[in-house]
Amino acid sequence: MFPFRRAPLRPSFRSPVRAILRPARRTFRRRPVPYHRGTHHRPQRLPYGRPARLYAGLVLYGATDALVIRAGLGLDPWDVFHQGLARHTGIGIGTVSIVVGAAVLLLWWPLRQRPGLGTVSNVVVVGATIDATMAVLPAHSALAWRIPLLVTGVFLNGAATGLYITARFGAGPRDGLMTGLHRRTGRSLRLIRTGIEVSVLAAGFVLGGQVGVGTVLYAVTIGPLAQFFLRLLTLPEAAGTSPHGSGHGRIVAGSDRSGTIRPDTPESARMKSV
Repeated sequence: MFPFRRAPLRPSFRSPVRAILRPARRTFRRRPVPYHRGTHHRPQRLPYGRPARLYAGLVLYGATDALVIRAGLGLDPWDVFHQGLARHTGIGIGTVSIVVGAAVLLLWWPLRQRPGLGTVSNVVVVGATIDATMAVLPAHSALAWRIPLLVTGVFLNGAATGLYITARFGAGPRDGLMTGLHRRTGRSLRLIRTGIEVSVLAAGFVLGGQVGVGTVLYAVTIGPLAQFFLRLLTLPEAAGTSPHGSGHGRIVAGSDRSGTIRPDTPESARMKSV
């Protein structure tokens, strides 16, 4: 018997058409978008968002510092020191803040700290904004004006801290001094912070700076306020990007490798950053 043989298939005219259209169908086929936890429903940030956040935070910080100074009910430790120097030198407290910030920044060199854009901007923008705000904000002696001024200044100061820290352009000069001393000496950040701020507070008081209820209110509330605004305003990292490629080439002091602010650092505890 002869083996069974199948008849050859008739040529199909649709085969070449299918061969041509199949790649096109694959091209226009919708591909699934990979899901990244925490960023799936968040809009992409514009590239100029972080610099705008930095300078908005610094300007707001200087303006709120001026509100607390105009209230005249007590300042934070560094501003007590600035005010004492301003009374003896005859120059504006904002200018004194710039000079002191630049002097503190010089101490970074032996500590091997590297400043960022936010560090240098912090020195200049905050001091200039303090002088500009005090030039247009009149002084009043009535407590009905000074108490709301103090409360508003302290609250918005916490928001300003969250804005410029979450921009991740570098720590302020005084924060960098604290973290540098921590790395070189091995002492705890809390101990170094307390030692520095008690020293400048005592020196400012001797020079004639204002110490009062505002000093206590600032010390008690600025930490929780800054921590709240840090959590509220922290920018999400873009999928597939590294925090090292965010503009300044290094991680901000007080943040971990994922770019989030750690709660046990001077950045989150709101160590005085101007």
